[in-house]
This record gives sequence, C-alpha cells and structure tokens, in this order.
Amino acid sequence: MSYTLSLYGFWHAEPAAPDPDVVRALLSPLLAAPEKVSDAGVEFWIRAADGSEAEVGVHEHFVGVERPQAGEVWKTVIALADRLGAGILVPGGTFLCREDMRAHLPEGMADDSVFVPEITLEAFEGVAGPFR
Repeated sequence: MSYTLSLYGFWHAEPAAPDPDVVRALLSPLLAAPEKVSDAGVEFWIRAADGSEAEVGVHEHFVGVERPQAGEVWKTVIALADRLGAGILVPGGTFLCREDMRAHLPEGMADDSVFVPEITLEAFEGVAGPFR
C-alpha cells in the first residue's frame, strides 16, 4: 500500500491549475529521472540529497505526491505547497491550508480543513503524523 497526498489551490471556490513553471523550477534540481509527459499530466521522480524519494504528478487541477519516503524529500513537498499557494489533502481527508485560503474554498470544505498561518513540516505532521 502506498502513501499518496494531493496539493490543491482554490480561487473563488474553483480549483486553480498548478503553475508548471513553479513546479519545474523547484523539482528540476532533484530529478532522479527525466520527466514524463502524458495526456494525464507531467510526472517527476525526485530524489533529495539524503536519498529520500517521491513521485510527483502535475495534473490539470492538482499536484499528486506518491510514495514520499521519510527524509529531506518532505521539505520539497512542503516548499511546493508553499510556492504554489496550495493546501495539502492528507489521506485521512483533512485539508491543511493557509488561513488566507479559507475564503476561496468550495462550500463545506472548511469543515474538514485545518487552517494555519503558514504550511510548515511541523504543521503537516500535526495533521498527518510524523514522516521524518
């Protein structure tokens, strides 16, 4: 069983497309293999300096992160959410996002959200558990 989470941005209750240039700029130095482009989106396999890895898929309305290993790769996941202005949907269904996203969430989504001033590794672990 693999661990998967998703990064979503919203604008006026609608999903916002992730900026592929922001994603590439952050992930390019960590590529463990060439990116793959398909009809579904762009896939990246990244490896942090400590050897921890994750698969990252950029789709029309979200960024998926699959099989992130314990280690430095988590700093990249958190940085990606921050630079995209996105929140993180954890496997249990909780949406971790910055307070300034509250007004842009679809109706009812705030009920399952945790709002923080800034998405940090500590805030993420507070919602999803430790992954270091």
